[in-house]
Parts: sequence; structure tokens; C-alpha cells
Amino acid sequence: MNIKDRVDRIPGGMMIVPLFIGALCRTLAPGAPTYFSGFTQGLMTGIIPILAVWFFCIGASVHLSTTTTVLRKSGSLLLTKLLTAWVIVAIASRYIPPDGVQTGFFAGMSLLALVCAVDMTNGGLYASLMQSFGSSEESGAFVLLSIESGPLMSMLILGATGVAHFKVAVFVGAILPFVAGFALGNLDPKLRDFFSPGCKILIPFFAFALGNTIDLHTLMSPLAALGIVFALFVIVATGVPLIIADILVGGGTGTAGIAASSTAGAAVANPLAIAAVAPEFMPVAKDATTLVAICVIMTSIIVPIITGLWHKRFGQGSNAAKGVQHSLGLLP
Repeated sequence: MNIKDRVDRIPGGMMIVPLFIGALCRTLAPGAPTYFSGFTQGLMTGIIPILAVWFFCIGASVHLSTTTTVLRKSGSLLLTKLLTAWVIVAIASRYIPPDGVQTGFFAGMSLLALVCAVDMTNGGLYASLMQSFGSSEESGAFVLLSIESGPLMSMLILGATGVAHFKVAVFVGAILPFVAGFALGNLDPKLRDFFSPGCKILIPFFAFALGNTIDLHTLMSPLAALGIVFALFVIVATGVPLIIADILVGGGTGTAGIAASSTAGAAVANPLAIAAVAPEFMPVAKDATTLVAICVIMTSIIVPIITGLWHKRFGQGSNAAKGVQHSLGLLP
């Protein structure tokens, strides 16, 4: 039936499709987990333990033994993305209250939603775009971008901006699976090869469990319009710094920067993951999850389009980088 091929045609399909199926279950049969109980209930509601195993596998797959070019490109994109996220959250913390915006068009927006949407790149989408519009080195920049996966960086940004204060034990507990996987994967390449497939295998399972926390009726609310505006903001606010970093540090034409301006599908899990270890975020976690989910879908659609347009305009020819720099005012 070629089910996987059809799912793969959707950007981030292995995350989005199970997420949507889970959301349908929650919307149409909210009592299903309790009714079935047992293993079925665990599959529908066990997002935290599934994520814990996924974070471990992500850690095991990360290794830095790659070429200098790849490290320069991936490092510049990673640091720019994280620094941009930190600046955005630091500024937004002056205007968005701890319990989120309660009234008006921006009702439902919170610092939790903001940090989870801006600090993680859709690595799979980035790699596929670079295979079409970039070089093998640019495609390989996915190596370091995987470090963004999970709530670790979001928690660091929230802590660094003073938005949240995590106890040492809580913070260590959140990152320990990733660190353990990273240590084992780098101590023994065979263990890396053994655990790394779990990065992809577990995605539809935690996506389905995550979907079971989303009521699709929410999408009929103002959150839908807000989510679309939010996605456009994420692309512009992170895309411009990433373009500049790709040109000035990575030696590219800005195409890789545009391709890295999306929101990772896995970011949808971060609001609840962070709220699980920092209960003060629980009141805003539901709306944050919905907003980040909308942002994932919209950026997955928009980013490939503008990446192709950017590549067509600036990504070809020996003078492409200079043309971009002139357009951005980086050269006289």
C-alpha cells in the first residue's frame, strides 16, 4: 500500500501524521485510554517514558568526529539559532506574563511556547532541503543540529533569561538520558550504531501519545490564526540571523540559513516535557503544545518554498554570496 512513502511526502510526516491520529483519538474518544487501559493506555498516555528513551537514543547518535567544514557550518547555525532564541525570549519576557497572555488576539501565547518554537530546527527537513539545494557539507550540518533535540536547550534558555529557575536535581534528571546516551555512543561506536535507529523508530510513538493530549476543537479557536502568525514570526526572526551567519561564518549563500529556520516536529513534545519537571509551566503547556504544533506544520510548508526561491535567486553562481551580502547591506 506504500503507506510509508505517502507519509514521507509530508514534511515531518512521521511526526505529524501520528500526532494528528492521536489528536483525532483525543477529540472523538477522549475516554479511550481509560476504557482500554493496560498496554493501550500506556501507548496513548506514556509520552514521558517514551521521550526519555528517545532522548537517550538522540544522545547516542551525536558525535563530533566529522570534517572541519561540517563543524563550521553546523556550529554556526546551531549557535546562531540558540543565541537568537535566547535574545527573543529575553525581550519577550518583558512583555509576556509568566502565566501567558490571557486576552486579545495573542491569548494563549506564552514564553514556554515561544522558546520551544524558536530553539529547535527541523533537522530532517533541513537535511532534505540541503540535498536538493546545497552541498554535502551543508547537508552534513545536521550533525550538530541534533543537539537541539529535547528540552535541554529550552530549559537552558529559560534559566539563562531568568524566566524559570530549575533545581539542580531537576535539571540533571532532564538531561541525564541524553548525556548517558551521548557517553555510551562515543565510548563505543557499536553502541552508537545499536541505539541510533531508535531516534527515528520512536518518533511516531511519542507523536501519537502527544497527539492524545491535543483536542482538535482547539484549532477552531483563535489559536489557529495566532499559530499561523507565530510561524511566520519564527521564520523571519530566526531566518534572518541564520542567513547572515551562513554567509559570514559558514561561507554559504544563505540557503542553509533559510532551510534551518523551521521548527522541529519534536519541539511539540517540549512544553509537556518541561512542564513535567517544572510544574509552574503546566497551566500554559496545553496551549503551548497546540501553538508549537501549528508552527511545525506551517514552517514545514513555508520553509521549503522560500528555500527554493532563495536558492534560485542567490544560491547559484560564483557571485551569489556577494549578491546576498549587498542585498542585506553587509557590503557597500
